[in-house]
Amino acid sequence: MTELKFLDQPPRFLFFTGKGGVGKTSVACATAIQLAESGRRVLLVSTDPASNVGQVFGITIGNQITAITVVPGLTALEIDPQAAAQAYRDRIVGPVRGVLPDTVVKGIEEQLSGACTTEIAAFDEFTALLVDSVLTADYDHIIFDTAPTGHTIRLLQLPGAWDGFLEDGKGDASCLGPLAGLEKQRSQYKAAVAALADPQRSRLILVARAQQATLREVARTHEELAAIGLAQQYLVINAILPQAEATQDALAMAIYVREQRALNEIPELLKSLPCDRIELKPFNLVGLEALRHLLTTATPSTVHSDTLTAAIQAPSLSKLVNEIAEDGHGLVMLMGKGGVGKTTLAAAVAVNLAQRGLPVHLTTSDPAAHLSETLSGALDNLTVSRIDPHAETERYRQHILDTKGAKLDAQGRALLEEDLHSPCTEEIAVFQAFSRIIREAGKKFVVMDTAPTGHTLLLLDATGAYHREISRQMGSSGLHYTTPMMQLQDTKRTKVLIVTLAETTPVLEAANLQVDLRRAGIEPWAWIINTSVAAATSKSPLLRQRAANELREINAVATTHAQRYAVVPMLREEPVGVTRLLELASGNRINPER
Repeated sequence: MTELKFLDQPPRFLFFTGKGGVGKTSVACATAIQLAESGRRVLLVSTDPASNVGQVFGITIGNQITAITVVPGLTALEIDPQAAAQAYRDRIVGPVRGVLPDTVVKGIEEQLSGACTTEIAAFDEFTALLVDSVLTADYDHIIFDTAPTGHTIRLLQLPGAWDGFLEDGKGDASCLGPLAGLEKQRSQYKAAVAALADPQRSRLILVARAQQATLREVARTHEELAAIGLAQQYLVINAILPQAEATQDALAMAIYVREQRALNEIPELLKSLPCDRIELKPFNLVGLEALRHLLTTATPSTVHSDTLTAAIQAPSLSKLVNEIAEDGHGLVMLMGKGGVGKTTLAAAVAVNLAQRGLPVHLTTSDPAAHLSETLSGALDNLTVSRIDPHAETERYRQHILDTKGAKLDAQGRALLEEDLHSPCTEEIAVFQAFSRIIREAGKKFVVMDTAPTGHTLLLLDATGAYHREISRQMGSSGLHYTTPMMQLQDTKRTKVLIVTLAETTPVLEAANLQVDLRRAGIEPWAWIINTSVAAATSKSPLLRQRAANELREINAVATTHAQRYAVVPMLREEPVGVTRLLELASGNRINPER
């Protein structure tokens, strides 16, 4: 067995991070098993809202340390971010309930209702595992599935006197509400961030797939985390198609060539990182036997060849586009985790609508999006834009300093400037740009490729807060008004398409996103299952086994999660350029296998 670099003299803390569907949970679980079976005492911790660690091991874990009995020395814990957020809110609001007026308490609760609070609260839960405590003293290794994001750590590094700032009413709250409860934990957070930045104690493993877009996104994550002191990073490129499969048919060969090209053109930022490559396996990574073989080149004896001989018949993307086109105009938002192909599908929907003579504005709020590369050309009736977070943030920051800042003394202005460097300021600024663009949807189609889910939910939080404030101000005036949230909640004017992959974790994450959207009063219109092997045809034994594995997830989307859905097949050629995007959305197969 080849020694993996990220397992060479592992420190006490190992953090696995990556987008939905890249396999970070499987790699984290396999690592935990390997370390435990070498005689170490290991605690495996998941901070993923859609955690499937328990499902992987076939047991119920939950928010308590649970022994994995089939692996002596291994225990696991699944932190529930929603429960953590509720406990966090109770800790802040409890002492003032009955002391302050109900309207003030309600306002505090509203400030603490968003995704920003949930993210901080989850971090609050697991920072206790990073500092010396009775809880973790007996463990040789603590492995985290889903590391803290750069966004959260930047929040916790903000040094201001938050409590005094809030009490004096000087803030223009972006993250001040969620941060208000941090003061008592500041020493714990300081110790936790120090542990994260110490290469003798912590190692961060970036998990990716051999895809150019995914690797670009990982490069951004690497740069962001390195900038805040988390420099001890390793790269694991997961699920690479073995060369032996490339000889089986044209689809397998195309995938192999595409992946090798991505590996050869890996972003410069990643080239200096220690890197491991793990081959794609034919089996579902559920159960001890499968996980034991993930980090090896061997194949478990329990794998059977599948009987799938033809591509499944499922609704195509063209069917959804036909329904969208009937309205003549409206907002179409594509949402989902990073790496599922939102940018490509947004471009495919937009060019198909534009080709019909309908005016279309294609835009993105994703900092990592490369719409121009995906389109690789122009088309009549189609305009393309990008909401630049940096430009929008600077515009918003200057506006606040010129208005609210003008009324503050030097100390108050300094604290305001500090708050305006919070990552949540960016979310508010992007929301304002987002609001400007979606007004156009009354006259044309606006197709929006959104940022990965966490950022999108923060954007919706800002949208909801704005809606509540406008409703409060306008409620008694009798005047007619429409807020961006009202437009998002109106299925006649907005169609939300959730994009996912036919794999366990992406479907769980998409289902979790749907719950969050419904909580905000937004009903997803359809789901799109992207790059499905089951919807293609292949003679490769490995790909045919993968196709059979997809059927359960496709069935779950079709029968449980989605009101309507479409399945987009894995293609030989990447759908780049107007011609291929039109073919993708029209339902004409680019690569039918005869």
